Amino acid sequence: MKINHKNFFLNNHPLVKKDITILRNKETNPEVFRAVVKRISLILAVEISKEYQVSKTEVETPLEKTSGYQLKQNVVLVPVLRAGLGMVSGFLEVIPDAKVGHIGLQRNEETLEPVEYYYKTPKDINHSQVILLDPMLATGGSSSEALKYLKRRGVKKCVFACLVAAPEGIKKIAIDHPDIPIYCAALDRKLNERGYILPGLGDAGDRTFGTL
Repeated sequence: MKINHKNFFLNNHPLVKKDITILRNKETNPEVFRAVVKRISLILAVEISKEYQVSKTEVETPLEKTSGYQLKQNVVLVPVLRAGLGMVSGFLEVIPDAKVGHIGLQRNEETLEPVEYYYKTPKDINHSQVILLDPMLATGGSSSEALKYLKRRGVKKCVFACLVAAPEGIKKIAIDHPDIPIYCAALDRKLNERGYILPGLGDAGDRTFGTL
């Protein structure tokens, strides 16, 4: 399936494909599910951070002083509660000095519209490189609202990372936020009548925390 969005990046790593299959399996228990989400998130973090800039610094080895590098920008991870929490640890493995904020959004199951119930981010988020984390990009409503909240608070540099996306959600982000790159581990077929991704992997939050 092709997506006509220049800012959509699908990760085709063989290990990601294998792990997505494990996530899809309805028999995968929460412990394994969490571990797999972390592994995929780690690979996405490596992919996203390839674009970061570094500045030179000096470091002393056991033998002599030499030049090295450090990140120029601060990084803030913003998981969409609660499912996005499962992606945080993988990103922190790659970017351990990143700060973590939170956005709480829940979907109204009748209207499918997002409802905000929590927002807390670092004070310097407007000067940081932000990564919005949400495992499932379905209708795109919640993700689009989260991006609007971040922009209203001054965020200028932001990318969106998800595990599984539907074409409808990608289109929504492309229309509402054409400046936001989307990094994804799997592109699925479509949404069903209830707004769930097909074939998908079920409710990522429930499967992560064992609340089925």
